[in-house]
Amino acid sequence: MSQEEGGVFVYNQTKETFLAYRVKVADSILSRLVGLLGKRSLEPDSGLWIVPSCGIHTLGMLFDIDVVFLNRDLRVVEVRELVRPFSVTPICLQAESVLELPSHTIFKSRTEIGDQLRISSSDSTAVSGAEHHEEPAKVGGSEKVAAGR
Repeated sequence: MSQEEGGVFVYNQTKETFLAYRVKVADSILSRLVGLLGKRSLEPDSGLWIVPSCGIHTLGMLFDIDVVFLNRDLRVVEVRELVRPFSVTPICLQAESVLELPSHTIFKSRTEIGDQLRISSSDSTAVSGAEHHEEPAKVGGSEKVAAGR
C-alpha cells in the first residue's frame, strides 16, 4: 500500500514530539531508487520513509539531510545528522526502513537510539466523535499503527 500522495506523519512516542507531518512513502523499486533526487530542498515537517532499506546515499542531492534508521517495530536503531550531499551511509543491519528528514530534525525532536516511533497516515489524525480504535497495518513490509475507520 503506497502512501505517496497523502503521506504519513512520524511521531516520537518516547519523547512525545513530532518529527514530520508530511512524509512520503517510498515502497516501490522506482520510488526507492529515485528517493529525493531532483529536489532542491526538503520542506520543514516533510520527509521520505524508505521501506525496506538499511542504508542510503545522497549521490546527486543538493542539500544535507538527517537520517533515522528503524527496525521492524519502528524503534530507532541508528541516527545520522547532517548527512552531506554525495555521501553514503554505512549499512545498518538492524534497520528495516529509513527516514530521510530535513536537517536538524533529529536535534529538534530530541530523537535518539532506542526511541519508539509511530508512523500513521495523515488522514487518521482527523478528530471525530467516533470511538478511536487502533489496529496494526502494513506499509511496504513494515508495521505501523493506523486508526480504524
